[in-house]
Amino acid sequence: MNEYIGWYEKTPKDADDTRWHIAYQKPLIVSEFGGDAKVGLHGSDTERWTEEYQESIFRHQLPMLERIPQFRGLSPWILVDFRSPMRQLPGIQDGFNRKGLISDQGAKKKAFYFLQTTYRQWSLSSPLERGFGRQP
Repeated sequence: MNEYIGWYEKTPKDADDTRWHIAYQKPLIVSEFGGDAKVGLHGSDTERWTEEYQESIFRHQLPMLERIPQFRGLSPWILVDFRSPMRQLPGIQDGFNRKGLISDQGAKKKAFYFLQTTYRQWSLSSPLERGFGRQP
């Protein structure tokens, strides 16, 4: 499934109170999630398009996803910003999808480092130790 709480709907903090009820007892892979940020644009974690806002999305989405019993894996959308002619917000998008963890010029955004730390922590524990599938 794809999930964009904090970007296309609601705010990042709304993920804290979101509960998923999935009827199927099959593994769940989150194939897209995240939000946009222009590299080098800094501000409040409530200000859209900033690196802090993008990082905030991940900070709230990951604990939410970990509460889903069937959750088994994920892939943030996307690793590197890419050309997208329909994205025309001047000074921000300028023809790019900015959901990358890395800019089109190779600069790593704050969200990159947050996910890097999270993945390292996850690799040192089992899914049960991490709380995957734990109900609140």
